[in-house]
Amino acid sequence: MRGTVREHVLGLWKTGDSVVELNAGTGLDAIYFAQKGFKIYATDNAQGMLDVLKQKISQLSIEDKIVTQQCSFLELDKIQQTGFDHIFSNFGGLNCTGGLNEVIGSFDRLLKPGGTVTLVIMPKICPWELILAFKGNFKVAFRRLNRNGAPSHLEGQYFTTYYYSPSSVRKMFGENYSVISINGLGIVVPPPYLEDFPIKHSRIYKKLLSLENTIADIWPFRSWADHFIISVRKNG
Repeated sequence: MRGTVREHVLGLWKTGDSVVELNAGTGLDAIYFAQKGFKIYATDNAQGMLDVLKQKISQLSIEDKIVTQQCSFLELDKIQQTGFDHIFSNFGGLNCTGGLNEVIGSFDRLLKPGGTVTLVIMPKICPWELILAFKGNFKVAFRRLNRNGAPSHLEGQYFTTYYYSPSSVRKMFGENYSVISINGLGIVVPPPYLEDFPIKHSRIYKKLLSLENTIADIWPFRSWADHFIISVRKNG
């Protein structure tokens, strides 16, 4: 799935472009794109994550390719630099807020006209989770449908996860942005936490992957997935 996301954005970005990455974490994507020739402005609210990223930057001697700043995506006004070519957020980091519309509203100041935004977000419907209802796990099967979000935890941290449909995210951007594409991730291909599936069922996995590549951008399948990729372009 990460490879699919990277291939997608590489089709939109040009070498030398500047990119703001939200919730960059320990820099898996930031370092990859920096080594591909992009200038990355990596942000994250967790200083510990950024400390790990800084160590990697130093080890790889790519200080000229990545700038880091401790900054929540709810406080993007703290970023003084503007005129970025792209804004990028991967794998559901933005699902950690019930105010996604406010986050998206802060993009305009940062992004230059003609710039793009690519967000990877978890939608309200995930077929692989709905299947769990047949096993009696109704809590997980229907958690995405809760309007008030679902309680979640990761590495001892507890928080609320909110889920968004592609159409609702599109509306949040408003008329100043044009949709480039919307693609589903994990429609029929198992989500990452089922990591043994491709190994144990390699033939089935390859067939599912082929099917997913065929239907990934088709409605309604693109909305029925573990994640979806939405890319928009700022008009003007």
